[in-house]
Amino acid sequence: MTTAIRTGTFAVRPYTPHCRVIHDEGDHAVIGISSGNGYFTHERVLDLAGWGLAQFRQVDLIWTDMHVAEMFEALGYPPVEAQRKAVKNLRGVRAKVTAAVSSLDPDGERLRGRPMSALLELPAYQRIRTQLDALLTQDPEFREVCDQLAARFLADKLNGRPPTDRQREVCIKYVCAEVPLFLDTPAILDVPSSLNCYHQALPLAELLYARGWGLRASRNQGHAVITPADTEERSA
Repeated sequence: MTTAIRTGTFAVRPYTPHCRVIHDEGDHAVIGISSGNGYFTHERVLDLAGWGLAQFRQVDLIWTDMHVAEMFEALGYPPVEAQRKAVKNLRGVRAKVTAAVSSLDPDGERLRGRPMSALLELPAYQRIRTQLDALLTQDPEFREVCDQLAARFLADKLNGRPPTDRQREVCIKYVCAEVPLFLDTPAILDVPSSLNCYHQALPLAELLYARGWGLRASRNQGHAVITPADTEERSA
C-alpha cells in the first residue's frame, strides 16, 4: 500500500501507485457504507461525503442492502425478527446517506446516494455478477479470498464459534454483491475512472491488484483505504 495522503479529516492510502494515479485524476469515488456498522455514524458519513466532494468530480455513497435479513436469520434470529432487524438497520443507514446528500448536494449533481440493490438493473453489474458466480466454483483463488472475507465478517458475530455452512454461504453472497464495485465501477456507473474507498484493508485487494493472470480490477479501477486522520497519526 502506498504512503498515506492526509486531506483534512481523513488519511487516504491508495492500494498501488496506479491507484494513486486514479485518486489524483479525481474523476469518481465510490464510498461503501455498511449497514449496522457503528463506524458509520451520521457525522462520519457526512465527513466522508464532504471529503469525496473535495477530491472528486463525482461521488457515490453506496450502502449494502442485499442479503441482510438472510444474514440475521443465518446467525440464529427467527425469520420475523431477522426481517425486523434488517429493516431497522437499512432505515438507519439510508437516513445517514440521505442526510449527507441533502446537506452537501441537494440537487444530486455530484453526490449520489443509492443502495446496492439499485445496481441490479445495470447491465455491466449483471454481467460481472454472473462471472463471479461461475468463478466461485471454478477459481480456487477467488473462492479462498471470499472464504477469508466471510470468516473475517463472521468472526465478530460468532464470538469464536466456527461458522456453519449456511452462515458461510449467505456471507459469501453478501460479499459477492459488493465485489463488482471493486472490479469495474467505471463500466457499471459509466465514469472515466473510479476509486473504491473503504475504511479497512481487504484480502480482496491483494487478489485484484496482484501481478499475473487471474481475476483483476480493470485498468480504470482503483482502491484506497480511508481512515480518520487522527487514527493514522496514532498508528504512525
